[in-house]
Formats: sequence, C-alpha cells, structure tokens
Amino acid sequence: MSGATLTRMRLVNGVWEGLLSGREPHPPKLRIRHRDDLVGEPETSPAQDRDGWTVRFHLPLDRLSDGVQTFVIEDARTGEALAHETVIAGDEVSGDLRAELALLKAELDLLKRAFRRHCSETT
Repeated sequence: MSGATLTRMRLVNGVWEGLLSGREPHPPKLRIRHRDDLVGEPETSPAQDRDGWTVRFHLPLDRLSDGVQTFVIEDARTGEALAHETVIAGDEVSGDLRAELALLKAELDLLKRAFRRHCSETT
C-alpha cells in the first residue's frame, strides 16, 4: 500500500473515522494495535464522493483507563503505521508530553517488530 495516506477525520461517540487515500481496487487489510497487542480490524468502505476508503473503528472500552492510551492503525501486510489516536483520561494531565511519549513508545514497538522480522528473514 505504498503511497497511501490515512487522514484522521473525526472521533464521535467512541468511533474513530479517517480517509485512506489511494487507488487500491480492493479494501486494504488494516489492523489496530494498542501497546503491543492487536485489538481488532477497522471497517473499510468505499469513500463517498472521493477516491479512497473510509476507515472506522470503535475505541475498545476495555482498553480505556487512567493515563495515556495510544491506538495505532497499521497496514496488516507491512506493519507500517498509518495513523494513531491518543486518549488521555484520569487526573489532570500537565501538557501533552505524556501523549507524545506514548506515541513514541508505540512507534518504537513497531520498529522493534520490524527489526526482529528482518533479522529472522536474513537468517
């Protein structure tokens, strides 16, 4: 899915929505990751009045708790992170530093998986 871009549109009633641009003839295979766990697959449907696909997923309620929770939407074939949603809950949070750190951790986890996959393919 090279060249595809997933753009966040909105979060309403616990449903994340985005637009995946590109000219793929079939719905892309996407998955949602929270920390290092797969938590589901978003719904994809042809975008109305646009090229691309509408992507939707319900934030998993069992994953919401105090602190910073980051959900990463990735290409299931390549593991490439296409978008993310960060939810902050609980006591007052000073600034967005915790959200940024959670996103960095999610991206580091993605790099670790890709590196391990690369090492296992070369041996």
